[in-house]
Amino acid sequence: MTNMHPAPHGRGAPRTGRKTPAVAVGLLVALSVAGCTGADPGDRAAAATSSAAGGDVGVELQASYEHVIADVLPSVVEIRSSTGLGSGVVYDRHGDIVTNAHVVGSDTTFQVLSAASAKAMTATLVGVYQPNDIAVIKVDGGSDLQPATFADSSKADVGEIVLAMGNPLGLSATVTNGIISALGRTVSEPTTQESPGATLPNTIQTSASINPGNSGGALVDLRGRVVGIPTLAALAPPNEGGGAAPGIGFAIPSDDVRRIADQLVKTGSVTSSGRAALNVGVTTLTDQSGAPQGVGVVTVADGGAAQQAGIQPGDVIVSVDGKKTPTAQALGAVLAELHVGDKVRVGVLRGGDQKQLTVTLGELGG
Repeated sequence: MTNMHPAPHGRGAPRTGRKTPAVAVGLLVALSVAGCTGADPGDRAAAATSSAAGGDVGVELQASYEHVIADVLPSVVEIRSSTGLGSGVVYDRHGDIVTNAHVVGSDTTFQVLSAASAKAMTATLVGVYQPNDIAVIKVDGGSDLQPATFADSSKADVGEIVLAMGNPLGLSATVTNGIISALGRTVSEPTTQESPGATLPNTIQTSASINPGNSGGALVDLRGRVVGIPTLAALAPPNEGGGAAPGIGFAIPSDDVRRIADQLVKTGSVTSSGRAALNVGVTTLTDQSGAPQGVGVVTVADGGAAQQAGIQPGDVIVSVDGKKTPTAQALGAVLAELHVGDKVRVGVLRGGDQKQLTVTLGELGG
């Protein structure tokens, strides 16, 4: 499995790189061929028309970029916590700002700077939902902040052009561009000093650069709508040099962001996550060498999915839906791809015997 890490909100070394756009390369090749092969005037005219048309497209695309950036940047803020810097997106007219849980960490008060002003505003924590790495903070007297428009992420398409906006490396109001590379990725964040980690379902993979400080910012389509919240970047395997893998980043889809943020704004907690769960407390068990052996059940929620299926404290979960679960993280990844109400077979070890129990999955709570 590819290793992932949150786009952290501390500082780090920037990575830069540039490739000539494929369209531009194609036009240069076409013009060179037309000018060097003795093509007739009609061919040269066609080439010139094609070049002009390509230029119009480029101008229109640049204008779209400029319009979207000017429209959305006022809704993207910098968040300063006791442990570093991150980004946030203005959620409503009441001063609520949505960001990542790993950006806020354990803090309850923050400094917020908008792109339009260098004067810091004070914000307080509204609520955190760690399983989806989402948090909401609120700026007192923030009614002048400009809320972003959120897209229906279920309609996002692979290949769609997107812009990532945030404050990477503390460089405020920074924009990178790319495309939606894939949809529906399940990725895991590791445990860090600021975050207990999370398994994120249904994320959007993007080639737009996501660097330290981008976390909690905006992944925006060319209509100026937020399609996701940039959250983490892929890590190359150690045998390939390690470090961030350029052009492979992930964002929480806007539909998930809105579902969680709406509840946090209203009550400060989440009761309807839309995520499948066994409703148990677990820990990873290891052998004497430290190799993971399964997921030990520590607690079982009264009336929850596991209790109704007969799972007990002390059981060791070794598989779910035919997939092995050697660690708690692996269990979370399997459950992230299932749905509330699904009936699945759960393999458990109890007193040396292996049992297969049928569980109707419950919902992951707050």
